[in-house]
Amino acid sequence: MSDLDANVLNLRTPGVSFNKGKVMGECRTSRVISVFLVLFLVLTGCSASRYKQKADTDVYRIIEQKQRDVFGHDQPFSIETEWSQRPPEEIPPEEIIASRDSTGSLTLDLPESLKYAVINNRTYQTRKENLYLAALALTAERYLFEPRFDHSAEAGISRLSNDERVNFSNRFSVAQLLERGTSVGLSIVNELAAFTTGDPRRTATTLLSVNLVQPLLRGYGADIVAENLTQAERNVIYEIRAFTRYQRTFAVDITSRYYRLLQQQDTVRNEWSNYQNLIRARQRAEALSVDRLPEFQVDQTKQDELRARNRYIDAVEQYRASLDEFKLLLGMPLSMRLSLDPTALAELADMGLPPVPLTEATAIQMALANRLDLINTVDRFDDSKRKILVAADALKGNLDFFAEASLISDPNDQLARFNADDWVGRAGFRFKLPLDKLRERNAYRRTFIDFERQLRELSLAVDEIRDDVRGALRVLESARQNYQIQRISVDLARRRVESANLLLEAGRAETRDLLEAQNAMVQAQNALTRALVDYHLARLGLLRDLGMLDLVPTGLESRLDEAGTEAPLPVPGDGEEQLLTPDELF
Repeated sequence: MSDLDANVLNLRTPGVSFNKGKVMGECRTSRVISVFLVLFLVLTGCSASRYKQKADTDVYRIIEQKQRDVFGHDQPFSIETEWSQRPPEEIPPEEIIASRDSTGSLTLDLPESLKYAVINNRTYQTRKENLYLAALALTAERYLFEPRFDHSAEAGISRLSNDERVNFSNRFSVAQLLERGTSVGLSIVNELAAFTTGDPRRTATTLLSVNLVQPLLRGYGADIVAENLTQAERNVIYEIRAFTRYQRTFAVDITSRYYRLLQQQDTVRNEWSNYQNLIRARQRAEALSVDRLPEFQVDQTKQDELRARNRYIDAVEQYRASLDEFKLLLGMPLSMRLSLDPTALAELADMGLPPVPLTEATAIQMALANRLDLINTVDRFDDSKRKILVAADALKGNLDFFAEASLISDPNDQLARFNADDWVGRAGFRFKLPLDKLRERNAYRRTFIDFERQLRELSLAVDEIRDDVRGALRVLESARQNYQIQRISVDLARRRVESANLLLEAGRAETRDLLEAQNAMVQAQNALTRALVDYHLARLGLLRDLGMLDLVPTGLESRLDEAGTEAPLPVPGDGEEQLLTPDELF
């Protein structure tokens, strides 16, 4: 039998040379230790940033693949921020504090606001990091089923009487877990000892060993062994769906806040216009009080002027508070001056009321088929079933087949040369009765409770989606009718102000009539803008609840095909549409 040549697994260490098992040259203690330290620094000198980059590469590859699995395409994804490329120790807290004291100005339309929020919103960044961490956890589970390499080395000196000895050991191993639970491993250990004083004796041996363990009862089978890997794979998919759902909800929230600010701007303008009108009304009343108006009517105009001034101050303060809240939502420093697109509200009015012609039944079925949060709940329901099988496996006894074999080189021969006939091995079975299983029993029972809880979660999720859709449809229809009513109300209020002015000039009306007409006018104008915004936001909310809304670079985009749907298109009315009577309602 020929000797085995282990040159393929050459573990020679730089600075230590072996020739046919003999150490070449005399080696002083300080020199050996220096060589070992240099070796250690070389092997561990890889930049930590390379590990970070490798983690990013693996995680981003996983996320791209999972996105294609879920949606058929991948989207750009990164958790990098403006601070990510700088070493943490170079970022003092004073710099963070100073960065929140920007005094610049910025004008944002709605798409730009969405882009700004995606980059700067703190919660949005946290949700991206949650997805990253789920994929990072998956890399660890996948690694368990890949070859795992390990290495350790030790160098030292020992002294006995007048003898001084240098010891060096080097161990290299590789292990892998297979899908059926099989664990295989290979290890090679080098041992070197050399006396530097006294008798220059030297020994050098290598141990080569292989081992295998195969579970036959507990822990056998791909479904059991790979359960943690399976769950980690599914967790990434869940997080992708949850993040996508969050993106849509987040975009609707940004849009809602943006249009509410525009509504408040319109309210501020209306209150200012009303205040200016009342100033003119008061001035006119004072001019007429000389011979035509009693003093109490002049006082009425003064009181209404003061109330209008107060309403304007309140409207300004409410707008400023809402604007600061919007800046916080965007992640913008509060000290920055933010301006909104002044034409956005007019564009919204020009758009009118885009219909969503869906029956309730069709809308509910659409939501049940497209809601990503519901799909996650369904999959977690399946997870809870699988956990029962895994917990049941833990109740089994342990029966493992094992096999080991090893070769050791002759200390007086070459370091990596073996005699194939001189090997040691053993094989057999290990069995452990399932006697101590209280924890496993409790875990098994708990899985049934978790299953029923998940069952209830699924039924609740379906009911909540139905409630969301039904409520969104009702809110949308209510907003549509309210808009029609307020549009008519504004026309009536405008004519009422014109009429009151004419009658007052003709002496056929009192100042109070004009004041009431102007007050009704500003209320109607504010209500019309609010109704317009209410409808568009209700429509966005419905599309979100249907799972038919996507976030695109230009804003929000509906995937709802409004052609060929079942519900008839609502016809703009005069505010006198047929209403349900209380008897019909109850």
